[in-house]
Amino acid sequence: MSDTQKAFRDLLRAQRVWDVTLPGFDPSAAPADPLALFHTWFAEAVAAGQTEPHTMTLATADAEGRPDVRTLMLHDADGHGWHFATHATSAKGRQIAARPHAALGFYWPAQGRQVRVRGGVVRAGRAASRADLRARSAGALASALTGSQSEVLPAHQDLVEASEAAWERARAEPDTEAETWTLYVVEPEEVEFFQGEARRRHVRLRYRREGAGWTRELLWP
Repeated sequence: MSDTQKAFRDLLRAQRVWDVTLPGFDPSAAPADPLALFHTWFAEAVAAGQTEPHTMTLATADAEGRPDVRTLMLHDADGHGWHFATHATSAKGRQIAARPHAALGFYWPAQGRQVRVRGGVVRAGRAASRADLRARSAGALASALTGSQSEVLPAHQDLVEASEAAWERARAEPDTEAETWTLYVVEPEEVEFFQGEARRRHVRLRYRREGAGWTRELLWP
């Protein structure tokens, strides 16, 4: 083993997990609907000082079934599902078009908690996509107007120039549209809540969609 590899492994194994006091979680008291529990846990993550609690991982698969994953922001979570947005022409947009299923993962180490969501993905519609972009900052609009997301970038200067033009347009025309900007909704079929525990007796509560309701079940950690 090289010195560099050994140094990396030593550093990796020296890292601590959940070096905080973890909250308890009684799954028998959990609500019948996972959305209510998600809203509660999200608010508690914010109150605990969790950095960027609204970020999540999004996993999709391409046309050949190969998995892909990235981190992005949650835009809403309501009775329809968990919302996010991207360009329909981006890699994830094309993957969703080919295979309209996805998984989301939230990790809130400030409380030793994770939430996983799996389900089909639908487009929210043009009006909802426009409203989503208008509700965000000028920077978000400028980013949406900058260029061809996921395409090969010939040189960094091309990005700089496109970004400058996009920022000018976003400031001058705050109601302008990014034609390919699309709001997506993950319609949950399964939602799992994970609460870490100091002695590794982690609590895992899974909700599974059954008809119009949900079935709750505990999982071995």
